Amino acid sequence: MDIILFFIFLLACGAAAVTGVVFKPGVWYENLEKPAFTPPNWVFPIAWTSIYVLISFAGARLAVVEGNAYAMAFWAAQAALSTLWTPLFFGLHKMKAGLLAIVPLWLCVLGCLITAFWLDFWAGLAFIPYMVWVSIAVALNFEVWRLNRKRGVIPSRP
Repeated sequence: MDIILFFIFLLACGAAAVTGVVFKPGVWYENLEKPAFTPPNWVFPIAWTSIYVLISFAGARLAVVEGNAYAMAFWAAQAALSTLWTPLFFGLHKMKAGLLAIVPLWLCVLGCLITAFWLDFWAGLAFIPYMVWVSIAVALNFEVWRLNRKRGVIPSRP
């Protein structure tokens, strides 16, 4: 694996990570009704840090494999959609718009997983935690929207 490529992919993941720092869950999210399967807050930074390292590893491995066009296209699309979801959901408090971003994100992660396995076993393996996490996130986004859609947007500040 090319370490420079790894850090380039990690830099791309950093853009999505920055949206998580800028658009924090805050009071708005705390006041929402959430399903019982909502992970505790401390799990999120651990999960995302691990996922970003793993998919950067996968991207670096896939970037040098012949026939990687679809894998790289899915990788780029998931990075863009991952960066978009946080401002929609946490920044604008648009739960339904979040769904419109996270469902295509799920499909792109699935595309990454499948194409990665076709090209490189270890890269495919690295996408499994992301697939699991985004599956949970889709269910969580949907349930938060369903449980709170009649309540309207809850102000983030008093």
